[in-house]
Amino acid sequence: MCVVTPNTNKTLTVKEFNKCVDDYSDNLYRFILKNARDEEKAKDVVQDTFEKFWIKKDEVQVGKEKSYLFTTAYHTFIDLTRREKKQGNFSEVVENNFTSTNQYTGLQEVLEQALNQLPTDQKSVILLRDYEGYAYDEIAEITGLSESQVKVYIFRGRKFLQQYLGSIEQVL
Repeated sequence: MCVVTPNTNKTLTVKEFNKCVDDYSDNLYRFILKNARDEEKAKDVVQDTFEKFWIKKDEVQVGKEKSYLFTTAYHTFIDLTRREKKQGNFSEVVENNFTSTNQYTGLQEVLEQALNQLPTDQKSVILLRDYEGYAYDEIAEITGLSESQVKVYIFRGRKFLQQYLGSIEQVL
């Protein structure tokens, strides 16, 4: 775990920063990859997140590094997604992308298809809760939502997933 020891000049050292990178980069990458479904985009978001962390290293409270990193990664991803939606290009549309085979290719793929049906906010809070193991209050801090809204999104998302997937026996 990234432990930043309080020092007199209150500046994060390179060693402490590198420890945070070692401790959290994989978790950040997995979290963003599950949302973005694009390895390069996920790598870019993680890199941007650590760059922002380094720039604001003196402003991040000791002990809040993980929360700051996930919050920043989440907001960076949302900003990137919004920019891409605005910059859509009709000539890049490929007709084959809109066809579906609906064949069973693995439980993981079925679960990812179900997750991808959720709105971005619901998907993010479910991933933070069920995949990363964050508490409701931590998710609220990361996403900027209220704790009650986090609970509502998780409830609605799980309910949708339950209906989408049906029973596990039907999937298998």
